[in-house]
Amino acid sequence: MRSPGAQILTKGSVREMVFFGYMVFSILFGLLADRYGRWKILLISFLWGAYFSLLTSFAPSYIWFVFLRTMVGCGVSGHSQGLIIKTEFLPTKYRGYMLPLSQVFWLAGSLLIIGLASVIIPTIGWRWLVRVASIPGIILIMAFKFIPESARFNVSTGNTPAALATLEHIAKMNRAVMPEGKLVEPILEKRGKFADLLDTKYLRTTLQIWVIWLGISFAYYGVILASAELLERDLVCGSKSDSEVVVTQGDSEEGQSPCHCHMFAPSDYRTMIISTVGEIALNPLNILGINFLGRRLSLSITMGCTALFFLLLNICTSSAGLIGFLFMLRALVAANFNTIYIYTAEVYPTTMRALGMGTSGSLCRIGAMVAPFISQVLMSASVLGALCLFSSVCVICAISAFTLPIETKGRALQQIK
Repeated sequence: MRSPGAQILTKGSVREMVFFGYMVFSILFGLLADRYGRWKILLISFLWGAYFSLLTSFAPSYIWFVFLRTMVGCGVSGHSQGLIIKTEFLPTKYRGYMLPLSQVFWLAGSLLIIGLASVIIPTIGWRWLVRVASIPGIILIMAFKFIPESARFNVSTGNTPAALATLEHIAKMNRAVMPEGKLVEPILEKRGKFADLLDTKYLRTTLQIWVIWLGISFAYYGVILASAELLERDLVCGSKSDSEVVVTQGDSEEGQSPCHCHMFAPSDYRTMIISTVGEIALNPLNILGINFLGRRLSLSITMGCTALFFLLLNICTSSAGLIGFLFMLRALVAANFNTIYIYTAEVYPTTMRALGMGTSGSLCRIGAMVAPFISQVLMSASVLGALCLFSSVCVICAISAFTLPIETKGRALQQIK
């Protein structure tokens, strides 16, 4: 019988390699986006992700499967440029309202994949799930002709005519009149340099942002994996999953190596759907907090509440109680992500905004890679120890958020550092 550590290395190798690919390419895409444009990198990342995602469904072996999913992770890391484009177009007073609403679409995708998995995997297998899941990404590629390059980026590179053409098109769509005047900004040759993130002006901000991103990701994936672990191991008093552990030996159709696979029952999928819906539950309150309390205070409050609810998971409760705690945790970690995404996009100037987001996303995946070992390996030895560790990390993040040196609420986006 294999140890929990050996099992997690086998079961988690795909997930870890996806995160590794994301971690490496997130910085690279950030550098390139600050130098060559957000739109180009966003398009490349979608083409890359869709291509390798589709190829994954034809993987002839487990090694090929892991490699192809790693390549998918590399491509997905560039998707954050979409948020950068949106941030650079939105007026200051609307950013705190419109950016968190993107969470609705994240929720829709999460619910869709859970629903599809519950139907497709037990009937026609995982390969078809991957193929079906690749369709939205392929369709979105055709929509890129309607997505403009950031006008702020074009102005900062001296491409003022392109920026004016974009703004005139927007004004025409909104039946508005362009204000009189000229777009005048200095052309910035030095851009997208890693050293700029550690410049005296942004050093403390950057280091604290990295700590927060790492901790939020650690908590987010910890919640997701702990949810599955609690269901599978029946760690909560009074709850008993009706799922069964099935050992699959890899058939010729699937072409997999022998592995121990846990097949979720319908009730487990329902629980996952309920807890996933929690990601949108606090969105209205999160929007109010971001806009009235500010980014720093709002984030520190939600991180503190996240720490509290991790500890509450240790309470002996029923299955309904477990779902309730997981529901609130998913809502809180989603609110944390909402706020830190907005803050990171707002705090850095245009010349290094994409790089700032890219390096933060890279640190984020480190937290995601560590989370499985706590949620599954350490939790096997001590549930209380694992939950206390998650809670402690959230407390550190809450303190870091509260002490951030710059508040971006009501602050115009900076063009130069």
